[in-house]
Amino acid sequence: MPEGKKIKIEEVSQSQENSTEGDKSHGVAADDNQEQKVEPADTAQSLDSEEIKDLKSKLEIKTGEAEENYDRLLRVSAEFENYKKRTAREMADFKKYANQSLLRELLPIIDNLELAIKAAAEATDGTDVCLLDGVELTRREILKVFENFHVEPIDALGKPFDPNFHEAVMREESDEHPENTVVNELQKGYRMHDRLLRPSMVVVAMPKNKESP
Repeated sequence: MPEGKKIKIEEVSQSQENSTEGDKSHGVAADDNQEQKVEPADTAQSLDSEEIKDLKSKLEIKTGEAEENYDRLLRVSAEFENYKKRTAREMADFKKYANQSLLRELLPIIDNLELAIKAAAEATDGTDVCLLDGVELTRREILKVFENFHVEPIDALGKPFDPNFHEAVMREESDEHPENTVVNELQKGYRMHDRLLRPSMVVVAMPKNKESP
């Protein structure tokens, strides 16, 4: 083969090899570009996953805080309701017993009026009837005031002794009454609503001592 043709064939083959290598290099470059294009997507996905985890963690914390605040609100609301009920009850009791001290101070006056009426009834020297009527009228008016404020006398005579309402000052032997029965009332007791205003001063029965034969 002539040298000129040989040189041309070598040049053509070399150019083909260069072309093939160039195509390969272009293919590799294209693959690198694709990899470079894929890498940012993977990075963004990784960042999104971390952000989601962070947001979930923050959400759990805030949810816990919200539940704690709600429980605290319920407790405070319950305490406030109890406070309102307690205050209302205290105000009702205050209004109910506001005049207790004043009414207690009027009890000796009633005692004296009743003693005066009793003494006048037992007297034989001709007590002034008009004066007696005036005393009785005064007693009735005071008792009306007591009734308006729900003050009532305690019924003690003939009842079993009750330490909640009676104050025993004496014991008296008796066969007619069971033991610990009120046989005499020395001072009348009073109560206001369900509260004791003054106990009844009473004499309580006790059995007689039987002499041995």
